[in-house]
Amino acid sequence: MSIEQNLQHIKSTIPEHVTLVAVSKTKPVSDLMEAYNAGQRIFGENKIQEMADKHAEMPKDIEWHMIGHVQRNKVKYMAEFVSLIHGVDSFKLLKEINKQAKKYDRTINCLLQIKIAEEDSKFGMAAKDASTLLQSEEFSELKNIKVVGLMGMATFTDNMKQVEQEFKLLNSTFSDLKNSNPDLKIKSMGMSGDYQLAINCGSTMVRVGSSIFGVRNYNK
Repeated sequence: MSIEQNLQHIKSTIPEHVTLVAVSKTKPVSDLMEAYNAGQRIFGENKIQEMADKHAEMPKDIEWHMIGHVQRNKVKYMAEFVSLIHGVDSFKLLKEINKQAKKYDRTINCLLQIKIAEEDSKFGMAAKDASTLLQSEEFSELKNIKVVGLMGMATFTDNMKQVEQEFKLLNSTFSDLKNSNPDLKIKSMGMSGDYQLAINCGSTMVRVGSSIFGVRNYNK
């Protein structure tokens, strides 16, 4: 099936209130343009430099989402154009995003990454730390960022019961935090292999790559 057919198929399985982020990391601009021409406008990348190069080359009505782990020293390369940063896991990073956004007179939307997986390899903050951060005086002083939701990555496992528990943990964390933070709207969880389960557990944004673009090519 073509990229366009894959895209239409996935869109047909996603409810209207759920946003589809087409994860285009490692894929050439020609593949992204095929998805763009089929109506896709939100693309997710995990390397800032690659995202910046693609942004320079592609139409300007695209929303670029940074979905990978963010190094503070690279924030400046995307501050001018990035729409949403998914993996914010510390106050220091928020502060840097705020600083760089200010230079462009922008407000950058961010998601706090909550650690829901048992694996040590996954980044993220504990729910209680996210709560403390959102209530803090320092946070309220950051005028060029807006935390609009949460992101979580489940354990990479075939045990769907465990994945389901982890998704439910993000959902309940979101509910707890939203009580005192009405700006929270987005729950970003679920990828190609488990996005249906994530949606059933409350996800409002799914990150789908290989099911649209085919298997990734890392030998570049």
